[in-house]
Amino acid sequence: MGSNQRRSQLRPWGGNLSRKPFQARSEAWDREQRRVNYAAASAMLTAWKKTDDLTFLNEVSSVPLQQALRHLQSAFASFIAKRARYPRFKCRKKSRASAEYSRSAFRWRDGRLSLAKMVEPLNIVLSRPLPEGAEPSTVTVSRDAAGRWFVSILVETSVEHLPATDNALGVDAGIESLATLSTGEKIANPRHERRDRKRLAKAQRDLHRKAKGSNNREKASLKVARIHARIADRRRDHLHKLTTRLVRENQTVVIEDLNVSGMLGNGKPARAISDASWSQFRSMLEYEAAWYGREVIAVDRWLPSSKTCSVCGQVADAMSLRVRSWVCTCGADHDRDVNAARNILAAGLAVAACGDGVRPARRKPERQLSAKQETQPARVGTYGLRACRGRQWIAAPS
Repeated sequence: MGSNQRRSQLRPWGGNLSRKPFQARSEAWDREQRRVNYAAASAMLTAWKKTDDLTFLNEVSSVPLQQALRHLQSAFASFIAKRARYPRFKCRKKSRASAEYSRSAFRWRDGRLSLAKMVEPLNIVLSRPLPEGAEPSTVTVSRDAAGRWFVSILVETSVEHLPATDNALGVDAGIESLATLSTGEKIANPRHERRDRKRLAKAQRDLHRKAKGSNNREKASLKVARIHARIADRRRDHLHKLTTRLVRENQTVVIEDLNVSGMLGNGKPARAISDASWSQFRSMLEYEAAWYGREVIAVDRWLPSSKTCSVCGQVADAMSLRVRSWVCTCGADHDRDVNAARNILAAGLAVAACGDGVRPARRKPERQLSAKQETQPARVGTYGLRACRGRQWIAAPS
């Protein structure tokens, strides 16, 4: 697809078109509390095509334009039903430009894709072949900030479950080691952002020296975006390989329910936490486990996994992050992260099996040993094939 053709396909998604239906709905709601439905917005689109400043809308297929109106209708319907906040317009500079084609607006034949109002098929390279006998139902053409073009083809297929196994694994996420397994293995953290930090800093300095609105600034901005894309691609590839391996080798994977967004509020480790991408690691584990018939269990974030002895169950009073190994009073010598992974595994299996609590009782001073001691209840999120579409919290009995 030539550059002019590409621009015409995605031009409606920047500037006037995407703002006009949103503006019309917003004004009707703010001024009159009146709802503008999809049919009314579609009639507006027909009128806009006849105006001088929007004649370019006739150069592209009407299907992506109608799909934009459907997405807008869905957003306002969710707001009116109080399922979501008031819709916000996407930022053109940060959001990925895209156009969605339904079945009537494209043709898939012999591995070649042709879009409506295009003379020649797209010159695309498939990342992997489509499932045998699958027919595409939707095609989405998009462009990221680095100027790269992507075609997403939606098909309906099924994924065969892997043979069941008895293996269970606890995973402790970290910064020095991206993941520490209950088996004692430590997965090194590649630190993709830190490896390209100098290149990124230089490109950002060059960007800020360019005059706003100039062509040189656009070129510098594209260079920065390409470095970010390189970092994100390498991180995503590494996480895909790691999560696929963990899911294939184990029937149950237990992780912590970390508050990553809250951790990013701490300025000192925020950059390293963002580079590790714990949230993406967890989301990949969850959907791959749902695909292959595995189970992912998330234990309570307040579980004292690091300072609990995995041998005798004693909980230390305090433990600094600088302490990487410690010796329990029972004589067990622990690596901090490996010990945490083993406690995470034990807690997850306990809740999955009988719903027992996952927070061990602290040892009371000797003068208080006669007092009644109770294990505090905890919550554990269970994720698997049956709960892949939502989060199911199991409250342990007190």
